[in-house]
Amino acid sequence: MSTIPDTQSILDVLRPVQDPELQKSLVELNMIRNIKVNDGQVEFTLVLTTPACPLREFIVEDCQKAVKQLPGVKEVIVDVTAETPQQKTIPDRQGIDGVKNIIAVSSGKGGVGKSTVAVNVAVALAQMGAKVGLIDADIYGPNDPTMLGLADAKVMVQAGQSGEVLEPAFNHGVKLVSMAFLIDKDQPVIWRGPMLNGIIRQFLYQVQWGDLDYLLVDLPPGTGDAQLTLAQAVPMSGVVIVTTPQTVALLDSRKGLKMFQQLGVSVLGIVENMSYFVPPDMPEKKYDIFGSGGGQRTAEELGVPLLGGVPLEMPVREGGDNGVPIVVGAPNSSSAQELKAIAQKIAGRVSVVALA
Repeated sequence: MSTIPDTQSILDVLRPVQDPELQKSLVELNMIRNIKVNDGQVEFTLVLTTPACPLREFIVEDCQKAVKQLPGVKEVIVDVTAETPQQKTIPDRQGIDGVKNIIAVSSGKGGVGKSTVAVNVAVALAQMGAKVGLIDADIYGPNDPTMLGLADAKVMVQAGQSGEVLEPAFNHGVKLVSMAFLIDKDQPVIWRGPMLNGIIRQFLYQVQWGDLDYLLVDLPPGTGDAQLTLAQAVPMSGVVIVTTPQTVALLDSRKGLKMFQQLGVSVLGIVENMSYFVPPDMPEKKYDIFGSGGGQRTAEELGVPLLGGVPLEMPVREGGDNGVPIVVGAPNSSSAQELKAIAQKIAGRVSVVALA
C-alpha cells in the first residue's frame, strides 16, 4: 500500500489550521494552493490576505506540523505569497480603479502626531511588500511631503480621458499626493468647504494611482468637511484614530471616532502616540509626560482595539524633519518597532473587514 499522500489527504490535514485574524480554515479560504508531492517532499503555496501578516511564521509552522503528520512525508516546503482582499462595494460610494483598500488616519485634535503615524505606517506596509499610496488630505497644513523626503518634489499633470490627471510623487515605497505640490512653499490655502471638497475628490479620482493594496488618507484634525467628503465619496475599509494619553486629546478623539461610526465607517482601532518619553541618554527610563493608559481605557470603553502605543523619542521628530521616517532611519528603535507592529495590525484588521 502506497504511503505517498495525495492532494486530498493534504487538504484534509490542513483543514483545521485557521487564519488567526479571520478565525476560518485556510482550506475554506482557498489559501492553500498548488500542492505538489515528490518522493516524500510536499510543497504548496500559502496565500495570505496581506503581505504585512503579523503571524506569518506561526501559520507556516502550523501548516508544516499538520502535513508532517501524514505517513511518508519527510519535508514540507511552504511558498508564501499574498493577495490583499478588495474592500466591499458600498451603494452610492465610488471606488478607485486599482485601489483595493482605502484607510483613513484621523484625530479629533491637532498636534497628536497623526501625520507621523500615517507616514510611518504607510512606509512600513511598503517595506513588507504591499503597494501603498498616501493622500495628504490636510489641505491647510500639508506636511507629508516633508516627512517623506519629498519637500522639493513636483507632481506631473497629464491629460486624461476625464480631464487632468496627477502623477503622484514617490519615495520610500509610497506614492504621495499633497496640496504642497500644487502651491508655493509659504502660500496659505484660504478656502471654504466646497473648494476643499473638490481638491480631495481630485486626489481620490484624478491621480494615476495604479494598483494599490492600501491607500491611506491622512486627514486634518476635527470632524469637518474633509472627513465628510471622504466618508461619503469612497467605500472605506476603515479608520484609524490617533490620540495621545492626554485627557483633552482623548476627549476629541472620542468625538472623531463617534463621527465615523455614525457615518458607517469601521473603526480599525486606536493608536496612542507619545505614550511615554524615552530620554536619548537614558534609554532604560520612561516618563509619562502626557499621562498614562488613556488610550487603553478609551479603547475598552468604546469597544475598539488599541493598536499600539508609540513612545516619544527624539529620532521620531528628527526623521520627520529630515524626510527619513523612523521605520527607515532607525528601524530597530522602540518607536519603529511599535509602528511596524501597528501597521501589521491595521493590515490584519482590514482583511477581517474585507472578508467579513
